[in-house]
Amino acid sequence: MTGVDPAADPQALQVRPMQPGDVDRVMEIERAIYPFPWTPGNFTDSLRAGYDAWLFTLGDAPAGYAVLTWMPDEVHLLNISVAAGLQGHGLGRRMLAWLCADVRRRGALAMLLEVRPSNAVARALYASVGFVQIGARKGYYPDAGGRREDALVLLLRFDAIGAAS
Repeated sequence: MTGVDPAADPQALQVRPMQPGDVDRVMEIERAIYPFPWTPGNFTDSLRAGYDAWLFTLGDAPAGYAVLTWMPDEVHLLNISVAAGLQGHGLGRRMLAWLCADVRRRGALAMLLEVRPSNAVARALYASVGFVQIGARKGYYPDAGGRREDALVLLLRFDAIGAAS
């Protein structure tokens, strides 16, 4: 994807607010990594609604992105994704740490998210940061063959631990 090795140059990862003009590039990543990707409209609507939407880049190339929405004193992480060719280099952990530090600095007391039970890599990342399961949503995610997969609802309380700061 890029000539920059994220493991060799950890400072190369940059972040900026996602813009409507970024949606096509974000969709290339989204379609490559998810069997049931968000649509361009999901991203456009999130931007229009004023959600926090961030683009993480290595050089000029998108490396990942995240979309969050604010509740009074917590955030709901709706989407965090790393480009397929860059997965496994710790970028997801660095992106999540940046997001947690940013929202915590702006007054969030907690972060909430959903994750597929079948996504062992993401579940391990979230557990290592301090997220705990607080519930489940039945039939939340589409799955192969028209079936539905539950979602685990995870919460990270910033006041309970020194998480990702």
